[in-house]
Amino acid sequence: MTIYLGIDDTNADGTPGTGKIARAAAAALARDFPVLGVTRHQLYRHDDIPATTHNAALCVHLDGTGNAAGGQIFAYAKDFISRSAAPGSNPGICVASDGQIISEVTAFAEDAKTCVLSLNEARTVARRAGMLVEGFGTMRGLIGAVAAVGLAASGNDGRYVQKGTLRDLSGRCTVSVVLAAGVDEVRSTAGAVIADGTVTFQEFPKPALEGGRAVLYVEPDGEGYRDVRSG
Repeated sequence: MTIYLGIDDTNADGTPGTGKIARAAAAALARDFPVLGVTRHQLYRHDDIPATTHNAALCVHLDGTGNAAGGQIFAYAKDFISRSAAPGSNPGICVASDGQIISEVTAFAEDAKTCVLSLNEARTVARRAGMLVEGFGTMRGLIGAVAAVGLAASGNDGRYVQKGTLRDLSGRCTVSVVLAAGVDEVRSTAGAVIADGTVTFQEFPKPALEGGRAVLYVEPDGEGYRDVRSG
């Protein structure tokens, strides 16, 4: 069973971003739950939506077993975010298992990419799905947290900012090394599967979440390839 921990609005200007906080939460949770990855999901950018940078929400994917797993993750996340979020931020967290991703959650998550949504809408969807949610300050982060869970659970949105040992890779690597580190498939922008060769990275591999898999898109670069960010 996969359990999703959505996190949003934990930072303020000049403080570490939500991505860093989500990865820190994942590292701490890994002591008790296998971490499948951390994904970043781009939400709607609009003047009516306060955001420090790009209005992106994060989701930690965890392998959870037992009825108590969701509650344990939620309890830890509440404590961790309350201690780690920047002063003046308005964080929200959402915890749900894959079995709780009802159609309303999916629709809400997709709307969050193109519409201005309300806190009341987020709470209503979470309540109907039986999700565990918590907000701090104005609690506006709940909107992104619920959306991040829905988008991550769809298996077709965003990109991984952490999976396996991908963050340890940089510069030029062979495709075999990239696959061993956590990418499920290397694919050209034209759609061809790349089985060998080398890939040069802008930073570190950030594969797209596509079809429930980590797919790294690349384009030709001299005798090898270079990564193309997607999602």
